[in-house]
Amino acid sequence: MERAFLRLAGGWLAAGRRVTLVIGDPTGALAHELPAGIELVVLGSDAYRAMLVLPRHVRASRPDVIFCPGNHYTSVAAWTRWRLRKHCPPIVGKVSNALVRPDQNAIVRAGQAAWLRLHPRFLDRIVAMTPASAEATADAMGIDRRAVTVIPNPPAQRIAGAPQPALPPRYVLGVGRLAPQKRWDRLVAAMPSLDARLPLVILGEGESRDALAAKARRLGVDLRLPGHAADPLDAMAGAAVVALTSDFEGVPGVLREALSVGTPVVTTDSTPAVQEIVSSPALGTIVPRENPDALAHALDHWLVAPRPAPVAPPGADSAWRYLALFDSLMPA
Repeated sequence: MERAFLRLAGGWLAAGRRVTLVIGDPTGALAHELPAGIELVVLGSDAYRAMLVLPRHVRASRPDVIFCPGNHYTSVAAWTRWRLRKHCPPIVGKVSNALVRPDQNAIVRAGQAAWLRLHPRFLDRIVAMTPASAEATADAMGIDRRAVTVIPNPPAQRIAGAPQPALPPRYVLGVGRLAPQKRWDRLVAAMPSLDARLPLVILGEGESRDALAAKARRLGVDLRLPGHAADPLDAMAGAAVVALTSDFEGVPGVLREALSVGTPVVTTDSTPAVQEIVSSPALGTIVPRENPDALAHALDHWLVAPRPAPVAPPGADSAWRYLALFDSLMPA
């Protein structure tokens, strides 16, 4: 989500627009991707509650539009709308992750459903990244599908000079946060069942690192955890197959990135959007989340099957499409 926003912001700056980013800590892994010319408002804390001062910064910078780059931040959008009332500029919110999550219990799901139906009251426009995601968003928020604008994320670009991790000659690759949502434990557990014993490389950082390493040791899996990769495209191009084993996703960009360099993918049915991305059996395999045999079988298949031709990702004009949406909210 953050990386996609930075690509959009670069496009907006190139179009001559002023872009102000309110951020907790600008020194993280993506700091080198901040586009030249962006104005930073640094909160000095990466705690979620630090963003509650956003109304103050909106008053100071007087933007024409507030862009909320993911549904993780929509409570801050609601707070800003409530505090500024009629002085609040239009707010555009993008749906970046799953709105219905299997990890939530019945009480939390009921609260989440009620919260989502409030979103049209404080968001002036809602953006989804694919048609299937737009359908799911409209259903969850109780609005007409035509009220949800579809704009894909801009495609990943190679980063000149980005350091590359040391990689084995042939490997299975995962790319993403080492977090419970991603369920990398499923991928680790599948590796001993494969016909070919290959190393498993997972690019990313997170709280699940130690647990994954321990599981790999118990199972005898050659697990490599090089950490965050500034540019994973080369690692994807060199992989035998890219796997995504999440419980839930929004629109997983990692699948589009892998297919863009001609690497097959194996993914769980973590979101309706995977059907749109893995649109042909020649590109990869979608497996049920709780079917380890299907996961192992799919990985085995792509370790010997022909690689797909590269698939050009959508979104080359996404920055301009967002600007057109923003401009449509301006007074005549």
